Amino acid sequence: MQDLRIALISTLILTVILCGLYPLVIWGIAQAVFSDKANGSLIVRDGTVIGSSLIGQNFTGPQYFHARPSAAGSGYDGASSSGTNLGPTSQKLLDAVKERVAAYRKENGLADDALVPADAVTASSSGLDPHISERNAALQTSRVATARKLSEEEVRRLVEAHTEGPDLGILGDPGVNVLMLNLALDDLSRK
Repeated sequence: MQDLRIALISTLILTVILCGLYPLVIWGIAQAVFSDKANGSLIVRDGTVIGSSLIGQNFTGPQYFHARPSAAGSGYDGASSSGTNLGPTSQKLLDAVKERVAAYRKENGLADDALVPADAVTASSSGLDPHISERNAALQTSRVATARKLSEEEVRRLVEAHTEGPDLGILGDPGVNVLMLNLALDDLSRK
């Protein structure tokens, strides 16, 4: 009985500490130090949440930069985050990429043999990536500038302003946050 009593008391104490106090302390630190990130990096316009800088959105109009394809649910569905799980030998994946390459070239006015960045035609592993490569953004600049009646130089400056460096300065490649860039374009167009 003594061993059972010790085990129950230990379980109760550890439950209170690990399932109650520890999460509260971590939550409090996150709220104090990283409040924006701890609450989802939400973007609010006119009192309405319009997105998160951490989750991609599907932009289709010619006046917007387009994010990379998403395999998450019906597209950028955080509750269904996942990749396609199709491997490099999958005919379904090869056919989808081939269609996307043709569509990308057509919508951006590129030559039939122009190289298309991989992130323009393949989904990220989470299906929620909010970033595109600098090359992908550069190839879309002309279409966006034309649709918005802006100079390509103005659009290029916005792309540069919304290009984020590698994480911790060394992890990954620079990327352009599509939602933040498109919001900046909307703001510029309103002026």
